[in-house]
Amino acid sequence: MTHSRGREHLAIPGPSIIPDQVLRAMHRTAPNIYEGELVEMMDQLTADLCSVARTSGQVAIYIGNGHAAWEAALANLVAPGEQVLVPATGRFGHGWAEMAQDRGIEVQMLDFGRQSPVDLTRFEEALRADSERKIKAVLATHVDTSTGVLNDIAGIRAVLDRVGHPALFVSDNIASLGCDRFEMDDWGVDAMVAGCQKGLMVPPGVSFVFVGPRAIAKRRAMPRVSRYWDFLPRIEPEFFYQYFCGTAPTHHLYGLRAALDMLGSEGIENVWARHDRLAHTVWATCETWAEGGALSINITDRAHRSRCITALSLPPPLGQDLRHWLEQEAGVTLGIGLGMETPNDPQATGAFRIGHMGHVNLHGLMGVLGAIEAGFQALRIPHGQAALAAAAQAFHTTNDEVATPVGAEKVG
Repeated sequence: MTHSRGREHLAIPGPSIIPDQVLRAMHRTAPNIYEGELVEMMDQLTADLCSVARTSGQVAIYIGNGHAAWEAALANLVAPGEQVLVPATGRFGHGWAEMAQDRGIEVQMLDFGRQSPVDLTRFEEALRADSERKIKAVLATHVDTSTGVLNDIAGIRAVLDRVGHPALFVSDNIASLGCDRFEMDDWGVDAMVAGCQKGLMVPPGVSFVFVGPRAIAKRRAMPRVSRYWDFLPRIEPEFFYQYFCGTAPTHHLYGLRAALDMLGSEGIENVWARHDRLAHTVWATCETWAEGGALSINITDRAHRSRCITALSLPPPLGQDLRHWLEQEAGVTLGIGLGMETPNDPQATGAFRIGHMGHVNLHGLMGVLGAIEAGFQALRIPHGQAALAAAAQAFHTTNDEVATPVGAEKVG
């Protein structure tokens, strides 16, 4: 029999837990899509989205997931036959590159593996080698959801500036927006893609492309962009329907309005601080468990770990066994080992991920960690002792101030 009664806990790295306030906002009849409150709330909603992204630029909203935002950015900013440079640190960098190739874009890949961030020295060498300035855009991932790596976006911009390379700088923040510190304008990002289902705490279905002046100028110079993907009507609409190239995602917008109100009430600096403190709580727990010899943390250096997802592994198939036990016995769902296949574990049955993003707090997170420890006990997985005590201590001692990501001091 199963003992997973009561409210289930989704601890995957997106979709994240949906707050009751968001669910209540969405639980309503369909609105008028031609006039009234839905139309009237759009100016403030887009302004608040840009505030979360820390940009004075504009945002285009698409009905679609993060892959839709990838394609929208490419369609507007890179013409077929042009070249992009992709510094990849996990599955999602490769996914974006594959989409670019499918659009006829030439891709230069810098693969840094699955356990390291972008090496800025190698990145600089690649830029300096481009003496003819064929690279038209750099596509970087702030947080790769498969590996849990946090990349130095400010540092990448600093390299672009030092080399004097004119490529557009486009950042994938689908995992990190509203979780890890991100400063679009201060870090010199020209365009950024994001989704609604992670730090923004809304069910999947809406994605965003945030654009600054250089990105808008590049779009205006593009010879052709298909009507649906074109972001110009979405950021400069003459009529309400142009925000979405048709019917609006009505109930997602109500949910998003509620989520932005929650983030605004907490304050984005406090949101980052909460994620930072909870991440240190997870790390202290996992590092203690790892003393038992079975568990490995994918990113060993804390400075390069995301504050919203921690990627882990056990000898296969114990990661899969642990996930199944937790779901059946504890009502806790962990993330699969996405993109973490190896020759010794071709199905990634040893890998798993803990999502700690969005609508999370200490008591929910300690419940997840306690359930995992119970799973270790039930499955007789070797693990270090007193991990939950380490979690409590880490939460108590972690400074409320958000740690500055490595390289952020290089800009400004």
